[in-house]
Amino acid sequence: MFKRVVLIILGLAIVIVGGARLWIYNRIQSNRNQPLIFDSGIAYQHVVAQTNFGPRTPGSVAHADTIEYIRTTLEQSGWLVDVQTAQVGIHTIRNIVARRSDVPPQILLGAHYDTRLLADNDPDLLLQQQPVLGGNDGASGVAVLLELGRVLPRDSVPVWLVFFDAEDQGGIPGWEDWSLGAQAFVDSFKLKPRAVVIVDMVGDFDLNITMEKNSDTRLTNEIWDVAASLGYSNVFIPKPKYNIIDDHMPFINAGIPAVDIIDIEYRYWHTTYDSADKVSPESLGIVGRVLLEWISQQNR
Repeated sequence: MFKRVVLIILGLAIVIVGGARLWIYNRIQSNRNQPLIFDSGIAYQHVVAQTNFGPRTPGSVAHADTIEYIRTTLEQSGWLVDVQTAQVGIHTIRNIVARRSDVPPQILLGAHYDTRLLADNDPDLLLQQQPVLGGNDGASGVAVLLELGRVLPRDSVPVWLVFFDAEDQGGIPGWEDWSLGAQAFVDSFKLKPRAVVIVDMVGDFDLNITMEKNSDTRLTNEIWDVAASLGYSNVFIPKPKYNIIDDHMPFINAGIPAVDIIDIEYRYWHTTYDSADKVSPESLGIVGRVLLEWISQQNR
């Protein structure tokens, strides 16, 4: 009986994820003859697909499924995708790196795809030992990058998309620190792009992205100015507020200009309530359109 229930559950999961993939495919097909614009609906379905795998904690089946999902989605959009493996203590880190050619990147867009092992901010003490599903904290940044991967013009400045592992395990016994994947990437990275943009927690319905204080000032101002020109100064709020430890810090410490686009004021952060229904397609669209416009303004 138990095996039968497990098989039924696995079958339902396959159907749900397959449904999200089919929805994205049909949406792309219906828009095939239209100019490529950032589609917030497609981005949101990438959130749904990831959360349908379950918590993407390092080493889990859902984590492996997410790697494959990111790989196949980007390959369908014409990207070359590699998985970088690194050993950090007892942990095997897997970063996903996508590029269109061997030309060195001028811009690197990054997001973490792992989710936290412990929901230690959950109001229910009994749930604090459960993993986080990561609808916003994890899936939203990945979703924005995947949709940008579909719509970025091929003649844009050279861009890499990098999906970092093990960002979100800091403070948990057995894990050394935050941003282990980003640090492992920087440790082996011999190139120096002009800009690194980290996209994290950008799906809140009440999206308020203030200027992160550790980020490169020039780069921050550039992106926030683009947001204002598009009418989004109520979302990209032009004032510094927080010092945040995130995947931009290994780049900053290595002397590479980097910025963290993040709304840390998210009530479901590191709780079991961080699910896909807490993510706004409109918010994903705002961030995606700002980054698409900013990239288009960069000189080759």
